[in-house]
Amino acid sequence: MNEQIRRGQVRSLRILASAGLVLGLAACAFPQRDYSLVPDANVIQVQLQDGRWVALPPQCNTLYPEAPRSLYDSRPQVAYGCATYTNLANSVANPRDLVQPAPYAGQQADNAAAAVTRYRENQVTPLKETRTTKSGQ
Repeated sequence: MNEQIRRGQVRSLRILASAGLVLGLAACAFPQRDYSLVPDANVIQVQLQDGRWVALPPQCNTLYPEAPRSLYDSRPQVAYGCATYTNLANSVANPRDLVQPAPYAGQQADNAAAAVTRYRENQVTPLKETRTTKSGQ
């Protein structure tokens, strides 16, 4: 009986050691990326031009410093995030809000409560009828 318990313990140790080895190798195969150079939203410049606030997208070629890279360098090779910040700069409704946000006026609880009441009483305004067509037909 003692011999069976001992074999079971040895088998459990072997399984744990194998699992540890697999996890250790997996950690080496998938190195953690270095995102220290990835830009944040501060790359969007906001300027007052002709009495109007304008958000200027970043210059993508200047976001990353030119540095020698090794074969195993995990830093992004392109201006990662540049398209996102360019789209944000081009689509923001009021660029001044990026510099000096308007104070939050608070939630209008009356409107929210009325919407819930209409939903519960099945008095929701139906959607407008629409039609779609497939292109090319």
